[in-house]
Amino acid sequence: MSKNFYLTTPLYYVNDEPHIGHAYTTVLADVIARYHRLFGETVHLLTGTDEHGQKVADASAKLGRTPLEHCDITSQRFVNVWEKLGVEYNDFIRTTEPRHTTLVAEILTRLNDKGDIYKQEYEGWYSVFEERFFTEKDLVDGMDPIGGRPVEKIKETNYFFKMSNYQEWLIDHYENHPDAVLPGFRLNEVLGFLRQPLGDLCISRPKSRLSWGIPIPWDEDYVTYVWFDALLNYYTATVHPPEGIAPKWPADFHLIGKDILTTHAVYWPIMLHAAGLEPPKHILAHGWWMAKDAAKMSKSRGNVVKPLDLADIYGPDSFRYYLMRDMVLGQDANFSEEMVVKRLNSDLANDLGNLLNRVTKLLTQHFDGVVPEVEWSDEDSLIELANQTAPKVHNLVEDLQIHSAIEETLQFVRATNRVIANDAPWTTIKSDKEAAGKALAKAAEAVRLATVLLYPVMPVKCSEILSRLGIGDIEVTDWEVTNWGDRLAGKTVTHGDPLFPRYKPPVTEDAPAKPKQDKKAKKEDSGMITFDQFKELDLRTAVVVAAEEVEKSDKLLKLQIDLGTESRQLVAGVKQFFKPEELIGKTVIVVANLKPAKIFGIESQGMMLAVRHGDSLTYLTPAGGDVPPGMRVS
Repeated sequence: MSKNFYLTTPLYYVNDEPHIGHAYTTVLADVIARYHRLFGETVHLLTGTDEHGQKVADASAKLGRTPLEHCDITSQRFVNVWEKLGVEYNDFIRTTEPRHTTLVAEILTRLNDKGDIYKQEYEGWYSVFEERFFTEKDLVDGMDPIGGRPVEKIKETNYFFKMSNYQEWLIDHYENHPDAVLPGFRLNEVLGFLRQPLGDLCISRPKSRLSWGIPIPWDEDYVTYVWFDALLNYYTATVHPPEGIAPKWPADFHLIGKDILTTHAVYWPIMLHAAGLEPPKHILAHGWWMAKDAAKMSKSRGNVVKPLDLADIYGPDSFRYYLMRDMVLGQDANFSEEMVVKRLNSDLANDLGNLLNRVTKLLTQHFDGVVPEVEWSDEDSLIELANQTAPKVHNLVEDLQIHSAIEETLQFVRATNRVIANDAPWTTIKSDKEAAGKALAKAAEAVRLATVLLYPVMPVKCSEILSRLGIGDIEVTDWEVTNWGDRLAGKTVTHGDPLFPRYKPPVTEDAPAKPKQDKKAKKEDSGMITFDQFKELDLRTAVVVAAEEVEKSDKLLKLQIDLGTESRQLVAGVKQFFKPEELIGKTVIVVANLKPAKIFGIESQGMMLAVRHGDSLTYLTPAGGDVPPGMRVS
């Protein structure tokens, strides 16, 4: 019997416009869900929209709609974005659905019957934007402590949940389950909060002030506080699921942003415990995407990144790849479009795309596209690495280190590029076709394995790769396919246009201005050369087979390159822009007829060409990506 795995995104506030933070959480949930399906588990992914509260009522009134009409329109924006980004959820829940409102009333009645709810007059500072009360000591310079927005003094009678009665229980729970909140330093934040006196939770709003909400079952003059209402969605989906199999409570993972940690790690488990239900197994709080100036992206700052915009420019799967590759779970991550371009060019165009193009082109040219059937050796270093990579990826995903799982897979791709550069089938095909065929079959199988391991991150692109390898458009749900094998023997591959094009770095406002030419400079001093002088340059393609840092240098890397007919060593001032492992297996352009020179005491036999753009550097490489080393550039 397969294991059940239930995970959730937050419910997104229906008035929001989907942005990179929403996209990250939801794509992360989808990637984790797809990996666990690949592991053979029965997965249930829940997402949806939070649709009650003052802001919804105000927004709908301004637009001349009823609140429900407004929610029907705005919730669809999230549906559209998740479809565009390839998110396969099992349930999309809305807090205005009868299946949810009915359950909220049931839980409220249960807590009231227990004596955990009481009515009391209260005076405090209220934030309409946050839809919550703050005490005097909570305020920062007279503003709400979350968004720094105005608050107003309100005195009114409301219903309260006796949250403070369960403070010690929750502390004991977290001390006995240290992985209940992840990463660990977030749990420390929660425990620090719980070491302070915990007040009771106001769970109602008078209908005279707010009518758009779920009615308090025993008092028609009040509606339910939006946070108490929304949190129960995770449980609603297990009691009143749509068609299909209901997920099993408790949830395995709630994925949330760090800004809603207190509501999920304090309010929510106490609500469940008081109602006689188990708390979630794990709450995972990730960081924020930060703009270049290290400021959180927000609508008020005008630096919000719209996911559909980037998905349209770079493709949904490439955008998914960047989100998963460049954020360490739990930490904040910096974002710029230049960083997106660099990552996509390096990992996808140069590493994976180059390998796929090279293998399919050579098989098509010399083997009629058919992958040769060969015998594998257990002592083959690449096969040994492949058999180590899949278990490592599995363990990293289980530990929620998605970025590391991707990098582990890319290390395998880079190793394959080094092996095929060393085997040089484009050269041996002339003298030993069998050896060339074995090298290409091995590289093709490596591409297949890497593709399966990346499938949860880029399902559409990876399906296209598998199709080009002759497997067809399949749904990958069996972990056994990550074992090295002969699944491609006899299959006909297809060579086509690059699946991962190279992108030019975007033009930014802080890009350096074009230098002005000194009109007084003499023509002979302008630095221009003649065509005949240019022809003297011997520009060649080369594959980087090894790279390492030069000790005591902030700028230099030592590279070993394959020029097709010979191997060389060169020193390149690119350490600030590339890690050594990012260059291994890459096809670059070098000046091959420079006199050897010593740099930092190390002999350098050539120069690697690159383009500087602002704060980024891009090395030159053939556009097709499948050119053998040693080819003359003209």
